[in-house]
Amino acid sequence: MTSFIDPTQQAIAEWIPPGSRVLDLGCGDGAMLAHLQEARGCSGYGVEIADDNVLECVRRGVQVIQANLDEGLSMFEDASFDVVLQIDTLQHLRNAEVMLRETVRVGKVGIVAHPNFGHWPNRWSVLRGRMPVTPRLPYSWYDTPNIRFGTHADLSILARRCGLHILDSCGIQDGQVVRRFPNLLASTSVYRLSR
Repeated sequence: MTSFIDPTQQAIAEWIPPGSRVLDLGCGDGAMLAHLQEARGCSGYGVEIADDNVLECVRRGVQVIQANLDEGLSMFEDASFDVVLQIDTLQHLRNAEVMLRETVRVGKVGIVAHPNFGHWPNRWSVLRGRMPVTPRLPYSWYDTPNIRFGTHADLSILARRCGLHILDSCGIQDGQVVRRFPNLLASTSVYRLSR
C-alpha cells in the first residue's frame, strides 16, 4: 500500500534521515509514518487518540499506541527515538510547554510543525475584522479544534523559554521551504529542536 502525503509533510519528511527510529505524536491516520517506512526505511510508532485514526494506522501497517498526549510520554525512556514528530499537534494540546520538552526528551531531535497564524493572508483577514479561514486554518473560530494559535516567531520564543536548542527552522508554503520572512510568507512553521 503506497502512502501519499501532502506537500507540507513531504517537505518535512526530507529532514528525517533514512533508517531513523521515529515517534509520530498525533499521527492521525498514519500516512506520514507509513511514508517514512516505505520511502526512507524508518521504523517507529505513532501515538493517536482518535479511534478511527488508530484503525487506519493499523490498516496501513503502522504501529500505533492509543493515548492522550496531554497525559505526557512517561511510557518512553529518554532518547528512545532518533526523531520525534509533532506535526499539527502542539496547537491542540493543553500543556504545550510540557509536550515540547517531552518531544526532545524522548527523541534526539524533535521536529515540530504548526499552522503559522502570522502568515500574511491571516493578518489581512484580522485587519478586515474577521478571524481567518484558509486552506491551512480551515475552521471557523467557533468550531476549530485548535485551542491556541501561534506564529513562526512564537515557537522560537517558546522553544528558548523551554531551554531547547533550535537546530533549524523554516516555513513551508505550498510544499516549498521558505527561509526568508517565514513568519510572513509561510502558512506552516517548522522547527528542528534538541535539548
